Amino acid sequence: MNIIKAAYCRTFQQAMHAAIPLLPYRKPTILDNMQELAAMLKNKEVKNVLLVTDKDIRAHGLTLELEEALKKAGINCVIFDKTVPNPTTDIIEECAAAYLENKCEAFIGFGGGSSMDCAKAAAVRIARPNTPFIKMKGILKVLKKLPLIIAIPTTAGTGSEVTVAAIVTDSETRHKYQISDFPLIPRYAVLDPKITVSLPKHLTATTGMDALTHAVEAYIGRSLVKSSKRDARHAVRIIFENIREAYNNPTNLHARRKMLHASYLAGSAFTTSYVGYVHCVAHSLGGKYNTPHGLANAVLLPFVLEEYGKSAYEKLHQLACVIGISDIHDSHEVGAKKFIEAVKQMKRDLNVPDTIDGIKEEDIPELAKTAEKEGNPIYPVPKLMTAKELEKFYYQILSK
Repeated sequence: MNIIKAAYCRTFQQAMHAAIPLLPYRKPTILDNMQELAAMLKNKEVKNVLLVTDKDIRAHGLTLELEEALKKAGINCVIFDKTVPNPTTDIIEECAAAYLENKCEAFIGFGGGSSMDCAKAAAVRIARPNTPFIKMKGILKVLKKLPLIIAIPTTAGTGSEVTVAAIVTDSETRHKYQISDFPLIPRYAVLDPKITVSLPKHLTATTGMDALTHAVEAYIGRSLVKSSKRDARHAVRIIFENIREAYNNPTNLHARRKMLHASYLAGSAFTTSYVGYVHCVAHSLGGKYNTPHGLANAVLLPFVLEEYGKSAYEKLHQLACVIGISDIHDSHEVGAKKFIEAVKQMKRDLNVPDTIDGIKEEDIPELAKTAEKEGNPIYPVPKLMTAKELEKFYYQILSK
């Protein structure tokens, strides 16, 4: 990257870092179960809610407990189960229309990141009905109070229940982008491990490693603050201690609860301190090929960490110490390489591949440009990279 562009990126990032203490970050109130949620809504005199989810979740009966709790509390629950992976602007518009048509007073995003993002983005549409989504791309473009948003994650990974962001895919161009503003942080999050028990093993693996990616990228970036440092370190430790148990013994509610808490902490960390190039590349794959976000992050994480090299050694060494595989007597390089190897071993233990099917070699230059445009200047990565340099990651994960 040329000196002028690099200076611009770093100056922008330093300004954002300096502004963190002045910005209205907050965390959702955590509820433990559906009955607590129904009681809260009844206390707020909410009469109609829109439950935003997908057909698979409903088919597995995961929303039944919530629907019954709401019914007993005298709250009408309107179902919108058309959410798709990487929710499109057309689906989001349809969701917002359902909210208005049924005179709803709150959104409940029930599912993975896609359901929660759909609910968030639809709430944005209610608040800003005349502004195209593309005009709100980026940060601090919403600037309006949103309807009440409640998030119920069925995966321990995305962290959407605590983040300022909604990921949107343009229905026509398939361009995937982020809308980020503080009103998008849900007011409440229900962290109930029972609804994660039926999650397929491969999703337990990839969503768990998605949470790990959030924590690691937040930690090694240049916008780390005291709160995000604490949350990221805690999340990394919890994930290393519990993800294999959640994967191998899916009904272990203790491990499931721990993973939900880790995802929440990791989401809080990256909401404050941002992510990095793992996410840029993953988002470009999701937009172009609908690649599941957790899978893309899990596959990419060690490749990107290795490429950061010495710029990330010290902080990766610190994380190696956090999980007990290194100590202060190791060099930063040795500790960092131990951590990266531990991530690779986690992938092997969880049967996460090193490649992603469907990537077309001729698409790589454009994918890399999309990734570079997302990352620079906003993400305070340890080492800046150009689109040409980012192309390497697509070739590394390309199925031969």
